[in-house]
Parts: sequence; C-alpha cells; structure tokens
Amino acid sequence: MDDRLIVALDTADRNHALRLAEILQPVIRTYKVGLQLFAAHGPAIVRDLAGTGVHIFLDLKLHDIPNTVTGAVSSVRALPGVRLITLHAAGGRSMLEAAVRAAGPAGADRPAVLGVTVLTSLGKAELRETGVADAPGNQVRRLASLARSCGLDGLVCSPREVAEMRRLTGPGFLLVTPGVRPAGSDPGDQKRVATPAEALRDGASLLVVGRPITAAASPLDAARRILDTLP
Repeated sequence: MDDRLIVALDTADRNHALRLAEILQPVIRTYKVGLQLFAAHGPAIVRDLAGTGVHIFLDLKLHDIPNTVTGAVSSVRALPGVRLITLHAAGGRSMLEAAVRAAGPAGADRPAVLGVTVLTSLGKAELRETGVADAPGNQVRRLASLARSCGLDGLVCSPREVAEMRRLTGPGFLLVTPGVRPAGSDPGDQKRVATPAEALRDGASLLVVGRPITAAASPLDAARRILDTLP
C-alpha cells in the first residue's frame, strides 16, 4: 500500500462511494470526500467511511469569516478518520490563522490544514474574469506564501506549480496535487495536468486521482497500474 495516492470519491451516491472504498482498500488507504458527497450525506458519510478503517481527506475548501471557519474546523476535527482538510488561501490572513488555531496543536490526532491557491480548472482567462490580472503561477506564489506564513501544514497545488512550490516551501511542507492523470488519459476539466510520476518527481507529497480510477472498468486494476508507475 502506497499512502501517496488518494482516491477522490466524486459522487453523490453513498453506496457507490462505500463500494469503491471497499474495492480499493487493499491498495488505497485515504479517500477524498468533496462537496458533492458531503452535501448529499453530510458528516454521516465521513463516519461511514471511517468506520471501514480508511482515512479521509475532507476537501470542503472553507472560505468564510474567521469565526465561521473556526466553528467549521472545530466540527471537522471532531469527525473520525479526518486526516486532511482544505480552505481557500484567498480567505485572508485572519481566516487562515483562525483555522490553524481551531485545528489544535500539531499531533497525530490533528488534521493537516491545507491551503487551496488557484483551482486546477482555472486558467489565465478565467482568473482575469475574477479580477486577478496575474498569470495563475503568480497568484499561486502569492497565496502560497500567505498560507505558509499563517502556519498552514501544506498546500493543494497543480502539478504544473509543484516544483516551484517545493523550492519555495522546503522539504517539510505537504504538497497535495490534484490534476494528476495517467499518460494518455483524458484531462477532463483540469487545465494544468501531469502524470503521477512527474508530479512526485517534481516534489508532490500526495497525489489525488479520481475518474481515471473510479470510472475504470476495474478500479482496483486502474489503481494498481498507477501505483506501479510511481518512483
């Protein structure tokens, strides 16, 4: 089992999510629960998955006033099995620092707090529409520096930025990389992609893969093929 690979359970179907975790459990320990699944089933799906012995990457991308984010992180921290949580670095210093305080002191029972810089679906044109004139890489650097200065444990970053983020943050910072696709697969709605092996060689700590595994005829075989390519 290689803990560097996380499988995204991007579905609203509780039974399908639990079945995927059951099928993949021989080789995958950690599963991403995002907005779609959490909105459909709430904290109960986290408890259901954690009850099977797996770990949870709870990817809710929190972004609100500091007091609200404090309450949300405190609630998440009480859920079983949650090892990683996300929030938007664009929420600002006060919000980020509040989230770190709410997560509690560093330790085995504390979820790692990850900052989301620029979503992998956003290119330069999309960023410009939101009022950010910089290229995606410049915005990633700006928000990454803010997140690190606020005490976050890591970042979610595109594989195209991971090498630079590793140089910027050093060896002890978690870099969690979505937008990872096996060679030859459809990039889907991801604008900035790389193969799993490329992302790890560039400095990623953890990889997040969804459809190339979950939509495969045999998710277990697909996961094993990806694992076989990892350096």
